Amino acid sequence: MSGHGPHRQGGPAPALPRLLVVEDEAPLARLLAGYFEREGFAVTTCGDDLMLPGLDGIEACRQIRGFSDAYIVMLTARAEEADKIVGLSTGADDYVTKPFSPGELMARVRAMRRRPRATRPEPTPVRRFGDLAIDPAAREVRRGPDQVELTRLEFDLLDALSERPRMVLSRRQLLERVWGADWVGDEHLVEVHMANLRRKLDDDPRSPRYIRTVRGVGYRMGPGT
Repeated sequence: MSGHGPHRQGGPAPALPRLLVVEDEAPLARLLAGYFEREGFAVTTCGDDLMLPGLDGIEACRQIRGFSDAYIVMLTARAEEADKIVGLSTGADDYVTKPFSPGELMARVRAMRRRPRATRPEPTPVRRFGDLAIDPAAREVRRGPDQVELTRLEFDLLDALSERPRMVLSRRQLLERVWGADWVGDEHLVEVHMANLRRKLDDDPRSPRYIRTVRGVGYRMGPGT
C-alpha cells in the first residue's frame, strides 16, 4: 500500500490483529468489514459461525468462552434488557443493538482493545467474606465448598469491590476499573453485570449479602454473614 513509506529494515511488518464478522446480512457484513479494515484489522466475514455452525449468537458466545478469551461484541436487533443480560452473562464484552452508529461501534472496539487480558503478575491472598472466598491469583470464587462460575467481567467487578471492601465504588469508577478510563458505554452496563453477579452469589438476590448497594453512590462489599 502506498502513502506510508517503505518498511524499515530488520524484520517483517507486525501482523494485523484479526477480526471475524459473523453476519447473515451480506451488505451489513461488507459495511462492517470496510470500517474494521480502515481501523487496521485483517477481517474475515461469514454468514454463520465458522467453528460453531448452526448455533445462535448466545450459544456460540457461550461455547467460544470455553476455549478462547477473544473480545466479543454482540450486534443484534434484540433490544430487550433480558436479551442483553443473557448475552453479557455468557461472556460477551459488549452488546450493541441495531440500528447502530458505526462510529460508536468502532469507538467501543478501540476501547476494548485497550483493556488488557492479563492476570496479576504477583499472587495475592484469598479474600473472605463469610463463606465467600475470592482468590485473585487463581481467578476463582468459592461459596463454601462450591465453586462459583463467573464470566471474566463478573470476576473483575467482584475483584475491584473486594480489593478495598470498605470503600464504596461508583458505577463510573467500576467502569474505569473494569472497562477502562476511555470506555464509551453507559453506566447501565455495570448494573446488568452486577445483577448477574448477585444472582450467582446469593440465594435471594433481592437481599444481597455479599455486594451492597449504597443508594445514590454505588456498591461496596458486604460481610457475607
